[in-house]
Amino acid sequence: MSSTDMPGFANHFATEAVAGALPQGRNSPQRPAFGLYAEQLSGTAFTAPRHENRRSWLYRLRPSAAHPPYRRYEGAPLFAPGTDDAPLPPNRLRWDPLAMPDAPTDFVDGLVTMMANRDPASLEGCAVHIYRANADMADRYFFDADGELLLIPEMGRLDIRTEMGRIEIGPGEVALIPRGVRFRVLLPDTRARGYVAENHGALFRLPELGPIGSNGLANPRDFLTPSAAYEDRDAPVQLIQKNLGSLWITDLDHSPLDVVAWHGNLAPCKYDLRLFNVMGTVSYDHPDPSIFTVLTSPSHAPGRANADFVIFPPRWMVAEDTFRPPWFHRNVMSEAMGLIHGAYDAKANGFAPGGLSLHNLMAGHGPDVASWEKATNAELAPHKIDGTMAFMVETCWPYRPTRFALDHAQPDYDSAWGGFPKAKLP
Repeated sequence: MSSTDMPGFANHFATEAVAGALPQGRNSPQRPAFGLYAEQLSGTAFTAPRHENRRSWLYRLRPSAAHPPYRRYEGAPLFAPGTDDAPLPPNRLRWDPLAMPDAPTDFVDGLVTMMANRDPASLEGCAVHIYRANADMADRYFFDADGELLLIPEMGRLDIRTEMGRIEIGPGEVALIPRGVRFRVLLPDTRARGYVAENHGALFRLPELGPIGSNGLANPRDFLTPSAAYEDRDAPVQLIQKNLGSLWITDLDHSPLDVVAWHGNLAPCKYDLRLFNVMGTVSYDHPDPSIFTVLTSPSHAPGRANADFVIFPPRWMVAEDTFRPPWFHRNVMSEAMGLIHGAYDAKANGFAPGGLSLHNLMAGHGPDVASWEKATNAELAPHKIDGTMAFMVETCWPYRPTRFALDHAQPDYDSAWGGFPKAKLP
């Protein structure tokens, strides 16, 4: 064994090839030595049990996020050939807000599937859709047999008439509709756009708080369930369902929202994201984004989510000697991110409200050049990030974008990580 070897399996090691390159006492200083880039490499989910959690912090000459798009490699034909004729490139992707339809279009007809994973029949995985609507569901109703739906408005209010009661939400609020519950959507503002997270796996629930204690994050008392309200309507209507990834329709002679009374603990509810009790550092370093989890759907592996709904709300930034925006990162989880309003603190340009981005597992990502320069050179006074609300639907399963999504992605997203200066060693 060489004198430079460090023995032990999964021990915590510390080593540097140039004296002074390794930060002391923190992971992500505002200005790492020599202009190096701090980047966390995670081999497990952030919230995996402590004795199973594996991650290393790397201090680099350039961030691993800085590269142009991947293209197909024609060599090594027997190595990772893929399962079909069109393997999914491991590229980071981002989309501009989708345009509103010109013709009258209701909530169902305006849904666009952007990405999904797993077969709904497996009772695992999730999908992310965008809705665009300019017409009420007047004589049509819908339910999803594949999973529960989390509706996330970005523009315009939704008046959701469910068979268990009525829910009205607007931007900054969400509604959770259980699998199988029938509903229709009316538009008080005549136009609406937003996101839908479809969860095929274990039901969303509040995350465990662990060392945080018994209070914080999304409090149970702030979730609101409607009282019974029914439609007594005898008229021809249509009922649409999503089943095993396909849409099916039938005719009824009455409204399916005819539940007069109910009791139990499975019901639609809504939550105001502005009530989220944010946790954060009051000393140094940027915490893992798992502290912003509103709802979680666990997988069969402890600490690894089938789906997490995470938000990035207004909050105070007070960390000392710390690079405050999200750090450069490669992650075993896959991240779909949307923006409800305002700006996201790790992207200066190109990510607009109603837009969407995807960083699949192990895709290097983090702040763009402008955000990095601003944060690196900032005077670190207490600062409140305000007027913003971004969210993430994170999953342990890789997302596969639809053909529509691939054809409409921004062509230059990788350039967000171009132009970083090389670190200067002594």
